[in-house]
Amino acid sequence: MEETTLNNVEREEKREYTAAAETATEAQAAEPQTVAEPTTEPSAEAAPEAATIAVTEPVAAPDQAEEPKTDYSAYGREELVNALRALLEEDITTIRSRVADIRSRWSELEAESPKPTAETEETPAAENATEQQPDANAAAEEQGEQRPSDPLADEFRTLYARYRTLRQQHHEAQEAQKKKNLEAKKALIEEMRTLADSGEEQVKQAMERFNEIQERWKAIGEVPREEMNNLWQNYHFQIEQFFNKLKINRELRALDQKKNLEQKIELCEKAEELIVEPSVTKAFKTLQELRARWKETGPVPPEQNEEIWQRFCAAANQIDQRRREYYDQRKEEMDNNLLAKQALVDKALELTAKEPGSTKDWNELTAALDELLKVWKTIGPVPREVNEEIWGKFKGIIDSHYQAKKEHFGTIRDEQAANYQKKVELCLKAEAIAKREDWKKATEELLALQKEWKETGATSRKVSEKIWQRFRAACDEFFAKKGEFFKERRTSESENLAKKEAILAELKAHTFGDNREENIEAIKDFQRRWTEAGHVPMADKERLHKEFRGEIDAIFERLKISAREAEETAYRERLHNIGGDAHKFVTSERQELSDKIDKLRSDLALWENNLGFLASSKQADLLKAEFEKKMQGARQQIALLQAKLRILKEAEKEAEKGSEQ
Repeated sequence: MEETTLNNVEREEKREYTAAAETATEAQAAEPQTVAEPTTEPSAEAAPEAATIAVTEPVAAPDQAEEPKTDYSAYGREELVNALRALLEEDITTIRSRVADIRSRWSELEAESPKPTAETEETPAAENATEQQPDANAAAEEQGEQRPSDPLADEFRTLYARYRTLRQQHHEAQEAQKKKNLEAKKALIEEMRTLADSGEEQVKQAMERFNEIQERWKAIGEVPREEMNNLWQNYHFQIEQFFNKLKINRELRALDQKKNLEQKIELCEKAEELIVEPSVTKAFKTLQELRARWKETGPVPPEQNEEIWQRFCAAANQIDQRRREYYDQRKEEMDNNLLAKQALVDKALELTAKEPGSTKDWNELTAALDELLKVWKTIGPVPREVNEEIWGKFKGIIDSHYQAKKEHFGTIRDEQAANYQKKVELCLKAEAIAKREDWKKATEELLALQKEWKETGATSRKVSEKIWQRFRAACDEFFAKKGEFFKERRTSESENLAKKEAILAELKAHTFGDNREENIEAIKDFQRRWTEAGHVPMADKERLHKEFRGEIDAIFERLKISAREAEETAYRERLHNIGGDAHKFVTSERQELSDKIDKLRSDLALWENNLGFLASSKQADLLKAEFEKKMQGARQQIALLQAKLRILKEAEKEAEKGSEQ
């Protein structure tokens, strides 16, 4: 019921108000449909002495004076709500145009507000009320969207609904009053008929009654439009009948016609003033009022009837011509506006034909479309019949762009979130590596992490620098520690080089006696001191090792001490110098020795098997000799490894005895 009432109000508003900004089609539809004025006012055949008023469809005068103008183009949302609330305290018949301006400005602000999206994305707004969707709430509901809470918008809609209700109530009251006026005027027509039938007696009293009926007729307001023409025909018929029946004297008739002539001269003057009225709309409205008053004014002297009528028609025709020219110009302007807006639609289609490839391209396209929207708003209205279509095309292109942009950046945000998680994991790994001291392996792993970091995609700008600084700090920490370590190591290697040079010189100068055990202990001491001296620079490592081993081997050769015996002696010394968890070392060493023995035995069995397949030839003999050499070395190595296993067992037994004591 409320929706029907509000729709009636809107229809009434469209019927009552024709603004200069309306299209030619809309303006023509709002013109009062009048019957063409005759070139002369005809006289009644039944009463030649009483001129009659031309019977036309009367035009209802507007129910309000011209409304004051207020510029709301710079108002904000809260100012518009306050202005609308204040207007509702005024007469409902004097605020229609200002309410329409407020609503148009509100629609512009609503349309210009950006859509809730991530990176904010703006939804284009209509440049005027005719291009805006009629009901934003309804549109949102049709799309299945949940409008966010907006108290200011809710108050505006409540105030505007109240205004429409008041307009509807005013309209209904007017219609009801028009029906009452119709019945009142019908009653006056009946009175006029009765008066005309009363005969020629008491002419003065009849004339007084006649004037009274005319005054009462003029005092009664408008009637329904569809009843207007028939009502006026009946009324003037009864007037003619009255003058015919009473045969009013010429002096009284002349006096009345003179008074009517003065009134019509005044109407002509006012019509002529309207020719220079700047506002075409105001001039036409006022002319309609003058036409209504002309029809209510009685006959003039017959000899002046044609002249006064032609004078009024001449002024009216000029005003009508101005109005036609005005709306012809408006139509031409709107056709040009349509061409301009179609060009913007074509440009928008051209810009959005290819999907942007990068974030920069997306932002540049958005800026270009926003610029087109600004230009669109500077272009005036287009013909009403194509307004919705052309705006729908343009708005659809921009809406599609913002939807695609929202989806694109949504995908990017998902990728950036995944990349951020990967980089957090890389930071954790790098921070763990930064605490290690196995420099070679740790360096390899950290370099691999750095490579993986470069291959990982970008993250959000908000966290990109922060996560990079975290990863870089872990890398810097590790390489700083490594650099410090090797700096110290290079210093100690230089010192160790001097130590080993001294040990080598001492070894060369040492004199070995005939006591075998003492000689072995001396060699063991040199070897232990050499090992304890630590690392030397890589450039000298191979040279020193080769020279030291050469001296040791030469001493073994002079003293006739076997390499195996020396190896066993060195192994015992190594076990003796083990610190820390000796049991763990022994267990690991035993497994390693056993694995080596198994591997050598497997190789030995394979070589022995291969020897059986070699035929007797010179080349085969060379291979056999090579295999024999390998097999002999393998057997010696197995014997040495087995000897080390025995040494391990002896060391374990000694350790067990020591723990028991």
